[in-house]
Amino acid sequence: MTTGRTTGQGPLAGVRVLELAGIGPGPFAGMLLADLGADVVRVDRPGGPSLGIDPAHDVTNRNKRSVVVDLKAPGGPARVLDLAARADVLIEGNRPGVAERLGVGPAECHARNPRLVYGRMTGWGQEGPLAQRAGHDIAYIAVTGALGLIGPPDTPPPAPANLLGDYAGGSLYLVVGVLAALHHARVSGVGQVVDAAIVDGAAHLSAMIHGMLAAGGWQDRRGANLLDGGCPYYGVYETADGGHMAVGALEPQFYDAFVDLLGLGEDLRDARKDWTRWGELREAVAARFRTRTRDAWTDVFEGSDACVAPVLSLREAPHHPHLAARGTFVHHGGITQPAPAPRFSATPTAVRTGPARPGADTHQVARDWDVPELAPDLEQPLPDPPARGDRPPPPPPGPPSRKAHQ
Repeated sequence: MTTGRTTGQGPLAGVRVLELAGIGPGPFAGMLLADLGADVVRVDRPGGPSLGIDPAHDVTNRNKRSVVVDLKAPGGPARVLDLAARADVLIEGNRPGVAERLGVGPAECHARNPRLVYGRMTGWGQEGPLAQRAGHDIAYIAVTGALGLIGPPDTPPPAPANLLGDYAGGSLYLVVGVLAALHHARVSGVGQVVDAAIVDGAAHLSAMIHGMLAAGGWQDRRGANLLDGGCPYYGVYETADGGHMAVGALEPQFYDAFVDLLGLGEDLRDARKDWTRWGELREAVAARFRTRTRDAWTDVFEGSDACVAPVLSLREAPHHPHLAARGTFVHHGGITQPAPAPRFSATPTAVRTGPARPGADTHQVARDWDVPELAPDLEQPLPDPPARGDRPPPPPPGPPSRKAHQ
């Protein structure tokens, strides 16, 4: 009996992606496409990346291959254009105009490959007063209002890790845009440019809150709303050992379970609906959490619907029983790392290879993509390249399933 499950490498098997080396959200987007099965070839510059991390530990380069091309040297842009001619997608993260000055901008690439999806990842976008300015995650989320949502009202907003801007507002929107444009290209035969700006994506993430603001259900200040720490049963509390527990007991039935398990007095059960008593409720909750350790409280709430969870560190997270059972983290090549996500029932994904070493795959890519100029010293004869139409088509959509498998 057939299961409909393939032995391929993900739903994007057969898609070719060219990634011009950069840092942050661009490489992460390339990793996501590679995790989904695309053949991602990263074009590294001579001398390696500008960040100090050992390439052997740069997980964002897993499941990729790497070639080294000096775009400032004679013949360098031509090699990239040769690769672009054989690619479905190109992604780059330079400031606006840099790729054009290097001779590998959208016009040059589309002249060689009209079907190419050209994805551009920047913080400020391709146009606007700040388009040419430098920036990082914290500045992008600052001007969109996203940073101003975070933290208590009596302190400056904290500097969060760069997940919200770079990766949520940047990488994920680039990938969504690229895949949508790839579908359009396969239907119409016409490629296009995808302008993925972190400021646009981070602003888009706040769509629900803007709706609540317009409806009068959200105050435009920190620590005064249901989901920003203003509510005493949606927040984080310190435990006796200096650990923390996260509480999200919003609905009445979850709040009742929370009150019972935490051991609050019956007089506080109705404080949920009375915001004038929220200060009293917060103090009582904080006092109770300080009476036991984080692990002790974890045991108390285990298996309940009180919506309470321990706050774990990066090293602790892979050992959480639920994440361990699902295989949310994997150990590959000596590195513990998040597994590919999401999961697919018919085209499972996996960490196939470790981080690509700069230039290590030049000869293999030269053969596979039929670009012999990448490796002039190549001794073995190149095989006949397959016609573009002979490359495997994307798999047809399968029936929806409530259960996905890794």
